[in-house]
Amino acid sequence: MKVILLQDVKGNGKRDDIVTVSDGYARNFLFPKKLAVEATPGAMKEIQRKRAAEDAREAERRAEAQAKADQLKNKVVTVPVKCGEKGRLYGSLTSADVAAALQAQHGIAVDKKKLEIEEQVKQVGDYKVSVWLYSGITTPMVLHVVAAEK
Repeated sequence: MKVILLQDVKGNGKRDDIVTVSDGYARNFLFPKKLAVEATPGAMKEIQRKRAAEDAREAERRAEAQAKADQLKNKVVTVPVKCGEKGRLYGSLTSADVAAALQAQHGIAVDKKKLEIEEQVKQVGDYKVSVWLYSGITTPMVLHVVAAEK
């Protein structure tokens, strides 16, 4: 019997999968626990409609992330920090500081967890930063750390 799973069922499949199971398993286990419904032509069309809508939303999210990546590509973010005479920072520069500077300078909001600074920033200079925007979409940036004016 073909059924459409309403929830993930271990050993059978994930939600909205169409699987073939024995009649007894479907009648005695899946249907009473509301884990599946019978795969009628109308229900199968509904599943296909849901999948098409989810694919469209996914494509839209990916396009937005790609547009944001194109905006950010090879941008330079300048962050003034307090430092000693030889350019050594008093503290450490965090990804939250970089995200705030990116928002202030370029008007693009990025979550601090999505920023990856290649090496720990402890001195003034240029550093490579990669911004993760979506699955498979990352963009490189340059972090320019300068001494704050006293």
